[in-house]
Amino acid sequence: MLSIKKYAAIDIGSNAVRLLIATITEVENKPTNFKKTSLIRVPIRLGQDVFTEGRISETNCQRMLTAMDAFKNLMKCHNIEKYRACATSAMRDAENNELLVDKIKDKTGISINIIDGKDEAAIIAATDLYSMIDDHKTYLYVDVGGGSTEFTLFSKGKTVTSKSFKLGTVRLLNDTVAEQVWDDAKNWIKEKAKSYDKIQMIGSGGNINNIFKSSGKKAGKPLSYLYLTSYYQLLKSLTYEERIAQLNLNQDRADVIIPAAEIYLSAMKWVGARSILVPKIGLSDGIIKSLYHQETSASENS
Repeated sequence: MLSIKKYAAIDIGSNAVRLLIATITEVENKPTNFKKTSLIRVPIRLGQDVFTEGRISETNCQRMLTAMDAFKNLMKCHNIEKYRACATSAMRDAENNELLVDKIKDKTGISINIIDGKDEAAIIAATDLYSMIDDHKTYLYVDVGGGSTEFTLFSKGKTVTSKSFKLGTVRLLNDTVAEQVWDDAKNWIKEKAKSYDKIQMIGSGGNINNIFKSSGKKAGKPLSYLYLTSYYQLLKSLTYEERIAQLNLNQDRADVIIPAAEIYLSAMKWVGARSILVPKIGLSDGIIKSLYHQETSASENS
């Protein structure tokens, strides 16, 4: 018996908006296969508006409408059965978020869920993260975004605790992160980690994925603290233009990658981690998996 479904996830972040289209193949007596069919990323950078002005500008509201209309048409072309659109830190903080959500719903039919940091961490945990975790080890999972960073502590194969901090790359670029936020994140992590002898780091987000790709390492191999430190120093030694030209970084990646590296390195230092694992997962992957889990649970209970 063969069953093929197509789901979509829309991730409305502080730096970029993404549409992930996934093909889900179910074969009797075999594990379900999730294949990324298409990924479209639009660097609207809502956080630039929200973290400096408190609201999304008319220009970016229009860009959002255009992007969502395009996403609607792409989902239609792909015969998407189910989708979910989730908005994170920038949309959470925007004064005009409800107005924009209503306008997008009216113009495109796409319903957007504005989720908090706890929901964001839970959705990401719906990915294959647990399959990568050794039940005998302890991990600090760090997901760095443009507006916030989610920290989740895993031990013995289970989630111990998680917390979101307004410590994001776009916020840092705009100098809107108070020193107290760094202190709060550091103190929270140190407090939660003090009961464990050795902690392994897991990192997710576009920036750490980019750094991992540049390392040339094979999937599943960790990045060392030494490598991440040296790459961070290289990034800082180059101008914005040189990062684009020499490191082949996108324009919207070439600036945020430095504060992202700072966050990962800080977290590694706080727990004494010597390396960081970089599975290629994120919020959009979690949305796909959570949609699938919801459907299978509903089928089993019906």
